[in-house]
Amino acid sequence: MFNMEGSSTKDLLKLCFGYFFFYVITGLTVKFFIGHGAGLPGMNGIEFLVYSTAGGQFIALGVVLLFKWYRLQSNRLVSFLGMKVPIELFYIIPSGICTAVVIPTTTLMYSLPISVMVAMVMMRGSVIIISRLVDALQVRQGILHKKVYWEENVAVLFAIIAVSVHLTKAGSGGFDFLHNTMAMVVFCSYIVAYLIRIYIMNYFKNTRGKGVKQDNKGYFAFEQFTAAFVILVTAIIVFNSPKLFGLDMSNLPDQIFHFRKAFVDPMGIWPWAILAGMAFGAVSFFSVFIFMYKGRTATFAGLTNRLTSLVAGTTSTLLFWLFFHGKFPSITDWLSLVFIVIALIFIARAEKKRVAELAITA
Repeated sequence: MFNMEGSSTKDLLKLCFGYFFFYVITGLTVKFFIGHGAGLPGMNGIEFLVYSTAGGQFIALGVVLLFKWYRLQSNRLVSFLGMKVPIELFYIIPSGICTAVVIPTTTLMYSLPISVMVAMVMMRGSVIIISRLVDALQVRQGILHKKVYWEENVAVLFAIIAVSVHLTKAGSGGFDFLHNTMAMVVFCSYIVAYLIRIYIMNYFKNTRGKGVKQDNKGYFAFEQFTAAFVILVTAIIVFNSPKLFGLDMSNLPDQIFHFRKAFVDPMGIWPWAILAGMAFGAVSFFSVFIFMYKGRTATFAGLTNRLTSLVAGTTSTLLFWLFFHGKFPSITDWLSLVFIVIALIFIARAEKKRVAELAITA
């Protein structure tokens, strides 16, 4: 498997390639299963969410348990309920709760009547901005001691422009994202969860004690354990909500109806939807390890992570158009891609500087 705790540009590019590859598959499968057209399953977005989440969690937890990534190397152990536990668990667990929010909201964003590319631009562009805010906050707190290069700031600017290109489409006759309650709740939940999560990831990365390994695999393991537990408990509550809250079974909210339907009356292709969700599970490895890449700022890692997925979004949209008669990317989609490429040029320049800096301090 790729070196998840490396610091070279070569290892970083390997992670980016893995992220790109599996995100292309994720983007394609989401639109395929929930697409309504000749030869497409037409599965409800909530139903697909159930199966894809199950597949993703199966892969993530399976790898963690198989390779015993849960042996976290800690700054120090503390006593808790009569046990010695890594002190990092007290903030990794909240990060896992945020992950439990990010997982379903990502799929729900794709299920909205917008292109894969638009969904990715809005989510990824916003997270790029959050990453820059996290660096600013941790510099002020004395947690981050690295300089954010001007090239990284310029890349953030172009990422903001890429997002703004799509926001101008709201109310233009297509899907009015800004005035759709469901869309805004999903989007805001995604952003708030990622804000907390990125801060915690970088706190972990920037507070390793002298001689203590930056154990990204251990971090990932406990984050996934927490996320899986929260998702399971939430699923049980939602499934049993008619009994718990006295809801009328004949008039359930659409979201609850389709969630329960995924279990009690599944479509015949549900095993394939679970298999498709495994690609999203694979994405989670590469996503986390790029965010936590050694020796990089949150700004740089966030840019690298999000821009890679944005390019994957373009690829997914094109492939879906080519093979499944989806919509061809619009002019604004392509214009956004131009700004993404410009941002990539600037972060490549920043990476050269960072490698030189790491060589000096090694």
